[in-house]
Amino acid sequence: MSRNNDTITAIIIDDEQPAREVIRRFLKDYPGITILADCEDGFEGVRCILRNKPDLVFLDVQMPRVNGFEMLELLEEKPVIIFSTAYHEYAIRAFEVSAADFLLKPYSKERFAQAIEKALELIRSGKKQSSLDKLSGILRDSPEEIHRIVVKKRSGIFIIPVEEIYYLSAQDDYVEIITQEGSFLKKQTMNYYEKHLPAGQFFRIHRSHMINITQIHRIEPYAKNSFKLILHDGTSLPVSRSGMKELKKSLHL
Repeated sequence: MSRNNDTITAIIIDDEQPAREVIRRFLKDYPGITILADCEDGFEGVRCILRNKPDLVFLDVQMPRVNGFEMLELLEEKPVIIFSTAYHEYAIRAFEVSAADFLLKPYSKERFAQAIEKALELIRSGKKQSSLDKLSGILRDSPEEIHRIVVKKRSGIFIIPVEEIYYLSAQDDYVEIITQEGSFLKKQTMNYYEKHLPAGQFFRIHRSHMINITQIHRIEPYAKNSFKLILHDGTSLPVSRSGMKELKKSLHL
């Protein structure tokens, strides 16, 4: 956090060097903001934020490997964010109704100043987390289909293509994602994944389980009027009555 009451610490995360240089140049007008580092990608950015705990982050939306949204999902304690983007109209609409600001590239020095003032107000008021929670809610409720999931483990950051997922299971406030490479925990809900994973490929068979239908090996009776799924890796999962009814329709059984 801030080194003292007068200094704001900041990190710049953008894969384009000219964009990072523009921010550095504009920040020369703000001696109270100290740049701790600039990063070329989301992997480096997450590590830098966790290590330095800055007050403010300038974050590009579209970056290779891990984009700005995915990067934020990996942070439990989020700094104030000023997003920047050269396109992605949906993101702009989301930012407009959130307290976090955004900069549409290329932006003017005057527009940058407006974003800075808004960020400083959030830092001083202590409302930074609620503003990002609001933005996260907007993104969560969007109809956009996801094709990969970014997760963090002690050993690093992993990008999981959805076709490599065997199944997902609810674990309290987390969802466990099981793949050939092992299992990963993500702080998310099953309802989120039911809404955002490809509908033709993933199916919720139980309130606690969602499966990749390509992983189904066979369906077996389990008890009176109940069934279980056996996956190709040998995993056995219960199927609810409603889940079985819908699964039969989906598989044309």
